[in-house]
Amino acid sequence: MSEQSAGITFIGGGNMARSIVGGLIASGRPAGSILVSEPDAGARERLLELGPIGVTDDNAAAVAEAELVVMAVKPQVMHQVLEPLAPALAARRPVLMSIAAGITVPMLARWGGDLPLVRCMPNTPSLVGAGMAGLYANEAVDAAGRELATGVMEAVGDVVWVEDEALIDAVIAVSGSGHAYLFRVMEAMIEGGTELGLPESTARALVLQTALGAARMALESGTPPADLRRQVTSPGGTTEAALATFEEGDLGGCVVRVMRSAASRADALARELDDRA
Repeated sequence: MSEQSAGITFIGGGNMARSIVGGLIASGRPAGSILVSEPDAGARERLLELGPIGVTDDNAAAVAEAELVVMAVKPQVMHQVLEPLAPALAARRPVLMSIAAGITVPMLARWGGDLPLVRCMPNTPSLVGAGMAGLYANEAVDAAGRELATGVMEAVGDVVWVEDEALIDAVIAVSGSGHAYLFRVMEAMIEGGTELGLPESTARALVLQTALGAARMALESGTPPADLRRQVTSPGGTTEAALATFEEGDLGGCVVRVMRSAASRADALARELDDRA
């Protein structure tokens, strides 16, 4: 283990932790202020490819000097990993942030102790630095703690805070699962392009760049998507005809139902994880 104390400790060194560590280093965070505890020796070696961070397989030692501890383990093992850390966490009282789906703040408090707690729901575009994360903090997290948690997740994308933990299920429905909805739309558009005679590679290139361009227009212009849609829809044109077919199929209602299903399942998964612990 590195002799340097770590301001930010990750418990678990999988893909999401690796992407966040890489983002932190790229954004200027000193590598020596980052420590990752990971039981797999091969994973520790791969983490060192990101820079001269600290690595260890000793979870308790890893949290001893941390200002922020990021729990980056699978939800199914959170209880067994976190509970043994409670004494070390109580001594240091860092901000404890979980990025595991379905792990609620009450669960973290029960297993990790009375700490400043943050529940974070990132999404997988974080792996390419284009993530979106929703965060919730309990009352023990002060402004400095929020700033630290925000800075960690902004290393791989953007961040929003919600003031009611129940809204994390809505975050999951919108951004946690939302990229999959967009992938499905892209998939269907590629299929449609090939049915209209385009080579699959050409259809894919057209669809992916169109999706990227639409997202950039919405982000950079600050114009609501509904207004952008109206701006590109000429009366009697091809886009109007296409959108009319969407309306006939109740696209808006379908998307809302999809998101309700995701939110409902998120709530059920949290209950299942709590019951198993």
